[in-house]
Amino acid sequence: MSEQKQAQQHVVIVGAGMAGVQTAVALREQGFAGPVTLIGAEPHQPYDRPPLSKAVLLGKAENSAFDVDFEALGIELRLGLDVTGLRAADHEIDTEAGPVRYDTLVVATGAQPVTLPGAEGVPGVHLLRTLDDAERLGPVLARRRTVVVVGAGWIGAEFATAAREAGCAVTVVEAADRPLAGALPAEVTTPMAEWYAANGAELLTHARVDTVEPGRVLLADGRELPADAVVVGIGAHPATGWLTGSGIALDPSGAVTADERLRTSLPDVYAVGDCASFPSARYGERLLVHHWDNALQGPRTVAATITGAADAPYDPVPYFWSEQFGRFVQYAGHHADADELLWRGDPADETWSVLWLRAGVPVALLAVGRPRDLAQGRKLIETGAAVDPARAADPSIPLKGALR
Repeated sequence: MSEQKQAQQHVVIVGAGMAGVQTAVALREQGFAGPVTLIGAEPHQPYDRPPLSKAVLLGKAENSAFDVDFEALGIELRLGLDVTGLRAADHEIDTEAGPVRYDTLVVATGAQPVTLPGAEGVPGVHLLRTLDDAERLGPVLARRRTVVVVGAGWIGAEFATAAREAGCAVTVVEAADRPLAGALPAEVTTPMAEWYAANGAELLTHARVDTVEPGRVLLADGRELPADAVVVGIGAHPATGWLTGSGIALDPSGAVTADERLRTSLPDVYAVGDCASFPSARYGERLLVHHWDNALQGPRTVAATITGAADAPYDPVPYFWSEQFGRFVQYAGHHADADELLWRGDPADETWSVLWLRAGVPVALLAVGRPRDLAQGRKLIETGAAVDPARAADPSIPLKGALR
């Protein structure tokens, strides 16, 4: 794209989380000279989310604002502004403050947490998605209250960890038969379930919430749990409701269906981060990745496509991490189509890994306290190199030493 054309092209980014901020920054890093407007629904200076369930929640940090000088980069911030619709034919979005015209639009509105039916508006019920959520929950933890966490997924485990660290009595309620049931196979999550009791948190599986009342949670089987606070962590879905009627293509999950360059079905409209799915040639299916690394990596592809510098499709090895119950858990890849699972180490120990293979080639790896396994395993997944299963299952042998 010529500099003259760039200077006239207005890029509007909707969503001021990691994906939106990184898209704006990447555009400038890649030499884009035109006007860039970043619109965020929250009034706060754009911030990073992972610290919300850790340092911010425990009062060890006031916020987690991105270290970005938007003014110096020539990025216009419009914060505290809800976007309500998209009219692609007019190249305009609708906001509470009136329409905003764009030449290029980037949808980076992320995901919104699933609420617990019947719990909306009940005093003491919390989500943990925003800075305001963390600021409301901080005092609850500081008072060492009795807390019930609904959902034993990643965010539930992280919040339970923080609540126990703060001295709260914690009960985690999970409808499935184990934690992380939707994310990992039973043989992997079974040893992880033991982390709860070992850290003083009670984990109730096969437990469905019937009603939530001020001060208590009633389960479907009649049990009653005292609860000064209830934290709901039962998943999230793409925040794409504002696109209703725009004609943009969505997948069954509600995510925008982006292509291999993160372009949408509408002209001059891109989508990136938690709100967008993309086709993965590596895994032969469309992926929706609700994790920080995807919101960091995808914007570089968006910026490169906008500036005309794109040289490769977006097909990352998905990666995320979680800090829970004194353990650093990392995952890379996508194990859905694996045909072999290898253990590296004993899950009863403090550190161990699991490697998934398909036709002898690593496709995913879960590492608990073994960052070297993660780093080497991620490279093996990226290169598509086959390994010797016997050597790959020996935790004393570095993964890079297991190549065939």
